[in-house]
Amino acid sequence: MSWTDERVEMLKKMWGEGQSASQIAKELGGVTRNAVIGKVHRLGLSNRATASATAKQEPKAKPAPKAEAKPKPVPKAAEPAAKVEAEPAAPKPLPARRQIIPAGQPLPPQPSANEISPEALAKVSEIEKKAKKLSLMELTERTCKWPVGDPATDDFWFCGLPVQQGKPYCEAHVGVAFQPMSSRRDRRR
Repeated sequence: MSWTDERVEMLKKMWGEGQSASQIAKELGGVTRNAVIGKVHRLGLSNRATASATAKQEPKAKPAPKAEAKPKPVPKAAEPAAKVEAEPAAPKPLPARRQIIPAGQPLPPQPSANEISPEALAKVSEIEKKAKKLSLMELTERTCKWPVGDPATDDFWFCGLPVQQGKPYCEAHVGVAFQPMSSRRDRRR
């Protein structure tokens, strides 16, 4: 089956009338519902005018108006809660550590060097000179998994020194990665 100009025009007409893809496929013959949907998308017809389709249909008989019931009195304690529920609640953003950043998007602000103690930075720079510079495939549970460099380049590597007990990093990188609670609280203020 090929899409001739006549079949395409018939498809456009039937789609505009609001017929389903299954109905159109049956009417055209030799074509599946999915083929109709694909052609509709390729032709750019995917957005139906719902207002025009409903306007073409015969208006439905309106149901008889219902007698309004007396509103039940709301207890005074429940009134503030009802007002709060009436306002649309804004969605809470996920914490930065749990957000997934799509490829090509800029990363959120990273901790700057002045937020990390100078002693820890000095220790890291010394340790990185002694690092084993392992690739991802060379890492084990006993090697430091601290990444160094840009993963998109050939100069990317992992520290590889022995890890601190119960941590994924060596002693120097643990000092940078896991900061005491009090210093983090002070930074927020």
